[in-house]
Amino acid sequence: MVDIKNLSFSYGTNAVLENISLHLEEGRIYGLLGENGVGKTTLLTLLCGLKNAGQGSVCIDGYDPYKRQPSLLQSVYYLPDEVMPYNQTGTRFARYAGSFWPGFDYDKFVNIMKEFETDPEKKMNKMSAGQLKKTYIAFALACNTKYLFMDEPTNGLDIPSKAQFRKAVGLYTSEDSTIVISTHQVRDLENIIDPIIILDRCDVLMNATIEEITEKLYFDYGTTLRQEALYSEQLPGGFIQVLMNTEGLESKVNIEALFNAVHRHKDLIKRMFNK
Repeated sequence: MVDIKNLSFSYGTNAVLENISLHLEEGRIYGLLGENGVGKTTLLTLLCGLKNAGQGSVCIDGYDPYKRQPSLLQSVYYLPDEVMPYNQTGTRFARYAGSFWPGFDYDKFVNIMKEFETDPEKKMNKMSAGQLKKTYIAFALACNTKYLFMDEPTNGLDIPSKAQFRKAVGLYTSEDSTIVISTHQVRDLENIIDPIIILDRCDVLMNATIEEITEKLYFDYGTTLRQEALYSEQLPGGFIQVLMNTEGLESKVNIEALFNAVHRHKDLIKRMFNK
């Protein structure tokens, strides 16, 4: 269980996170969304203990991650956006680095690499950017950690690889794990992330499940432009529109439209979703 209370963090005089509070539950795959510079990567590095909170607290299963206690670190893995192309094969890297995580499963790593159609015997510094990223994703999933934090994992992946990534996350993560995925590529992850966290500059605009979102907002895919829409965008053959769900109708969330609606009506959305 992750509890973030009144968290603030600054780079010098530049405040990135300010009085942020979040509760993250087990068995969820959180999508962490926000514009550039709002602190998504900073939040992930605070969660894994690479940075220390300026004010407030980050608590994971009763531990302060910045204290870097092995009993917590063995249950946490952080995959950054930029990964290192070591001069060694994927298998050698996995066997060596995997020794730091008690739950690491080498056979699982190899199986995921097969799913990714990537040769684990190839040297990492000879891999393409997409192959290298898939090697690290396979390793992250094979560590079998309770907490997995991933920063822009689909960057550098082609369209088939993005589908492979979604499949791997569904197949190779446990039901009681907590996963946080920071992304700008919301369409890559639209069918796997739930709940959705939307960060603004020094603020949390939303932390809600898909069910909570569809209870309060309605996503219309019709051909008639609705003047009362919180957000509308013309698509081939019609519109995608976000409206208040005053009639309790069911709809499918479009995360890009949701994100734009939230940013156009920040105060309204915060009142609706932040308890």
